[in-house]
Parts: sequence; C-alpha cells; structure tokens
Amino acid sequence: MSMKQQLKQFIVENFYVSDPSEIRDDTLLVTTGVIDSTGMLEMIAHLEETFGISIADQEMTPENLESIDRMVAFVTRKQQSAA
Repeated sequence: MSMKQQLKQFIVENFYVSDPSEIRDDTLLVTTGVIDSTGMLEMIAHLEETFGISIADQEMTPENLESIDRMVAFVTRKQQSAA
C-alpha cells in the first residue's frame, strides 16, 4: 500500500467522511472540515508513529499537512533528511 493510500485509509477510518471518493490527494482537509484541530494532532501522531519521523511545532503548517499530497511530500523530505 502506498503512502497516499495509507493516509487516505487513516483519514476515512478515523474522521467523519460521508463519501470517501470525495477525499482526493489535493483535498484541503482542514479547510473543508474533514479534519479539525484536534484531528490534526491525531494525524500528526499517526505520521510520526507510522513513518518514523518527528514533527517539530514550527513544521505543523498547512504547507506541510493540509492535504494528502502535502503530507506525502513532507514525510518524504523528513525521511530523506534523516537518512
């Protein structure tokens, strides 16, 4: 399962998503109300645990975490810089 698929599955299973097909890789998750601020903390914990990264407070930005595409790019950068 790809990282994008894993993230979408986590979102669909842990947050209220009436129609999973509406969650695209570029869907703005907070802006559209799929994930709220508490949910974002859950998402961050999931990213850290699943992908073995540590996310600093200053990295918790929409540019890094607002969509599945942005999360994949962010996690990939984090993993590459740790290698």
